[in-house]
Amino acid sequence: MDFKEISPFEINNNFFIAFDKDWALLCAGNPNVETESNMMTVSWGGIGILWNKPIAVCYIRPQRYTLDFVNKTGRFSLNFFNDNSHRDALNICGSTSGRDINKFVESKLTLKNDKEYACINEADLILNCNVLYVDELKENNFTNKEIVNVCYPKKDFHKIFIGEIVSVLKSM
Repeated sequence: MDFKEISPFEINNNFFIAFDKDWALLCAGNPNVETESNMMTVSWGGIGILWNKPIAVCYIRPQRYTLDFVNKTGRFSLNFFNDNSHRDALNICGSTSGRDINKFVESKLTLKNDKEYACINEADLILNCNVLYVDELKENNFTNKEIVNVCYPKKDFHKIFIGEIVSVLKSM
């Protein structure tokens, strides 16, 4: 697919729908070697401004294989799709581990040839991010304890990643 680089301020996506209804793929690792990168489906996240920078916020559970790649490289991409034609791929990437299968082979998605960021060639919008801040959600900090009961019965609290959006690629 052909892409055009745009400013983060030119994005006109509704990220409430993009995360909650359409989902996205978070990808990290070696941008040119499928077996040295991984991707996972995400449906929680945010886009905004923090520290005078355009940022993306994502959440990764500690048992996710993709976490190893984000920690190792200090970067990730968020890959969004405009339609549901990749829903099967998103289901595969959200329900299986890259420790057990090659998600690229199973999902039929491919790495975009990029120098720095592992990102998905079939995506319609790619946000390439450098990690600026990492923390873990802490049980004691929840003011609504029902969230802990519903979303964290195993106490496997997400790590929070705030990444500076350093480039945005839009399909043409």
